[in-house]
Amino acid sequence: AILVTPGQRHDSVCARPLLERIRVPRTGTGRPRCRPDRVIADKAYSSRGFRAYLRQRGIAYTTPEKTDQRRHRLKRGGHGGRPPGFDRETYRRRNTIERCFNRLKGFRGIATRYEKTATSYEAAASLASFLLWARSV
Repeated sequence: AILVTPGQRHDSVCARPLLERIRVPRTGTGRPRCRPDRVIADKAYSSRGFRAYLRQRGIAYTTPEKTDQRRHRLKRGGHGGRPPGFDRETYRRRNTIERCFNRLKGFRGIATRYEKTATSYEAAASLASFLLWARSV
């Protein structure tokens, strides 16, 4: 799924709408899948509210805890709760996404945003994603 946002908008604000845009068609009959198996994200997505949203939807997540969140939790002692689960081996797979962003920025129009409207930029990003996928097949 692709979601175009303003440059000054924080990524974690748009995480929920992005997850709700995911639609993966099934091979047979039935509705498309709209829930990923796991979300692997960086520290920007480690807020308590976003983790609660993922738990509510039944989505597993791997996100490192921010230092200040950890310090606050430890300061509360027994009332601070348990630390969120973090699997270092799973988190290492996140580099696949970062490499994909680097390949997308290989398209000059995507990297410098020549398109004036958000819809045409989203279309260009979709086309570039398709071309990257076609090259890999």
